[in-house]
Amino acid sequence: MILHFQNARLIDPEAGTDAPGSLTVKGGLILARDGTAPKAATVIDCGGKCLAPGIVDLGVKIGEPGERHRESFRSAGQAAAAGGVTTIIARPDTAPAIDTPETLEFVTRRASESPVRIRHMAALTKGRMGAEMTEIGFLRDAGAIAFTDVFRVSTEAKAITRAMAYARSLGALVVGHPQDPGLSQGASATSGKFASLRGIPAVSPMAERMGLERDLALVEMTGVAYHADQITTARSLPALARAKAAGLDVTAGTSIHHLTLNEFDVGDYRTFFKLTPPLRSESDRLAVVAAVADGTIDIISSMHTPADEESKRLPFEEAAPGAVALETFLPAAMRLFHAGHLGLPALFRAMALNPANRLGLPQGRLRPGAPADLVLFDPDAPFLMDRFRLRSKSKNTPFDGARMEGKVIATFVAGTQVFALDA
Repeated sequence: MILHFQNARLIDPEAGTDAPGSLTVKGGLILARDGTAPKAATVIDCGGKCLAPGIVDLGVKIGEPGERHRESFRSAGQAAAAGGVTTIIARPDTAPAIDTPETLEFVTRRASESPVRIRHMAALTKGRMGAEMTEIGFLRDAGAIAFTDVFRVSTEAKAITRAMAYARSLGALVVGHPQDPGLSQGASATSGKFASLRGIPAVSPMAERMGLERDLALVEMTGVAYHADQITTARSLPALARAKAAGLDVTAGTSIHHLTLNEFDVGDYRTFFKLTPPLRSESDRLAVVAAVADGTIDIISSMHTPADEESKRLPFEEAAPGAVALETFLPAAMRLFHAGHLGLPALFRAMALNPANRLGLPQGRLRPGAPADLVLFDPDAPFLMDRFRLRSKSKNTPFDGARMEGKVIATFVAGTQVFALDA
């Protein structure tokens, strides 16, 4: 089947352009740009709306195995398709953790239920306990795309050094969570006057910088390819910039929530705003937005973390952290666009091209020969977010009731339509 998208506003993160054009798709790949429609093609009139590479979302939690009631591969895939996410990079913080080839093979089979592509990260250490490295080579052979213990930060520097050195010998990517575990233990907010007035246990932004500095020292020692999953404070940015200037194989990401929300959003003790790491000050938020704009921070992720009602309807300190974001990722990102912080090509560079490049995937671009993973969307379409209409099993979004802009019209994976608005 040949598809021809005409009258489109092509968002090309690789070329950095936002311009009218057309796209022809055949055999699951992009065949040509800005040509005429082949005779046998099915023509799709985009009506001047935006056509961009599908989002590659690095750091999605899916509840299989162990927490299928929170999110399944099927529900996550449906939510991703509705949100313009065409590739999910799933986290290994499951129950049990994805730390053996057998568990990885199980979730890989289960992922076939999803309408979008799913690749898996595996745990760096057994049980994500930070003491003994996993069988990185076997896991890599079984399809692990990167290695991470997610939010469990090990204090066993020697064990992590061994795991990083072994990953370096195999050319594997290690994803770290920059945070000092001692300082951050039990914290639910960022320290400062606001947290003190609200009586919420808090952690200093320095805990992130301390964790990042340690990880960067280990990267310098081992030479491993390293990605920091969430940089959320201004104090971390100089260390990150120095590591890149020194030639270390380092990239960094941040979450869409930390780019669009701040610590004042937890003022009413709404647990949907309790995240890991906690929401930061407005000055930190703006510094991180600027770091995405100038390329110091490479990747924006949803950090989709489903939590059921029982784990959220608790006092703020006791509630589970995290928020669902697969469907709200793109409209939340449009806040940055409409505020003038980032253009659409820069946004899709951080949401699609850069994560694909970091993971060695061919997605995230509009050049001929690339996979036809595409999202057609209207960046200006307004709507009122209703969490009960989300396709995720869990409904813990901080954007519930918010006025938002940006609707996905259609999503395509390998040239096959997997979502249509109001379908």
